[in-house]
Amino acid sequence: MKLICGLGNPGREYERNRHNIGFMVVEALLSRARAELNQEKFQAKVGQGSLGSERILFLEPQTYMNLSGRSLAEAARFYKVAVEDILVIHDELDLPFGRLQLKAGGGTGGHNGLKSSVQSLGADSFIRLRFGIGKPEGPNAKERVADYVLSNFDDGERRQLEEFIGKASDMAETWAREGLSTAMNRFNRKA
Repeated sequence: MKLICGLGNPGREYERNRHNIGFMVVEALLSRARAELNQEKFQAKVGQGSLGSERILFLEPQTYMNLSGRSLAEAARFYKVAVEDILVIHDELDLPFGRLQLKAGGGTGGHNGLKSSVQSLGADSFIRLRFGIGKPEGPNAKERVADYVLSNFDDGERRQLEEFIGKASDMAETWAREGLSTAMNRFNRKA
């Protein structure tokens, strides 16, 4: 079994925020896996399905971003999922909007959901699908990061969002079916 966790914040007010792109990709993957998030446990919405012959546990933590690793770690322990069989889908400020990258392990880049995941799992070797959301530009850009990630995508981004969510779903599905190496070789090319 593999575990695919989308990071985001619960509640309708956050539904379309940049920070919730992980939830958006999980929602797209659910239809491919003929699954739904039909359980609430581990402080998360949980569902199970299959991508090819691989059983997948889908997870959307409901703890808010800064504590999302707790849900992830609880689910991984309960289902005995190895850290290397976990894919975390998250927003990435350091990539331009729509740039996607699969990565094994590494730092957190200041992302609180990743920090919580590393701390709660006791390891940083899980797989990440980094979904570029860009970052604020201009004066005081660093001070505006929190507002930026909690804002909705602009009109131009929204027009392209479905396409990029589809590509991210392709990447996650390839990882689940064919492994990290194949997925990275196929998708981690410069756009």
